[in-house]
Amino acid sequence: MAVRIPAAMTLAIVLLTAACGGDRTEPSTGDELIGSEHESVDAGSDELFPDVVDAEVEQDDDATWTFHVTLSSPYDTPQRYADAWRILTPDGSELGIRVLTHDHATEQPFTRSLDGVEIPQGIEQVSIEGRDQVSGWGGATFEVMLKPPASTD
Repeated sequence: MAVRIPAAMTLAIVLLTAACGGDRTEPSTGDELIGSEHESVDAGSDELFPDVVDAEVEQDDDATWTFHVTLSSPYDTPQRYADAWRILTPDGSELGIRVLTHDHATEQPFTRSLDGVEIPQGIEQVSIEGRDQVSGWGGATFEVMLKPPASTD
């Protein structure tokens, strides 16, 4: 006797299988992605990325700064999450990276900090970009103007 599967259930199975597609079978820990191994994916692709939605900076001393960066990730789960953000000069040089080692599914958007970031003389603006475990760097970036503290003289 053959088992009949209702058409609606067959369609649901097909859609779920397609939505879970991709060739990656295990989530990344994020640790092996330190640095710039992942390149940005075309922003027009169907891949999802975290967005940098806010950033605050403080100058620590003559050469170092602390960054407080807020990310928003619509798909943040233990299986796939925003696993880093980085600070870039206008020419694309990386000044610092903050690796995120777990998901923030119950904390969206979320803010994490990075201190001791050295900013070369003459750099007045930087951009901050997020990284997805699967797709790499992409999503909305955030531009920050660097203003030294006001003189007390």
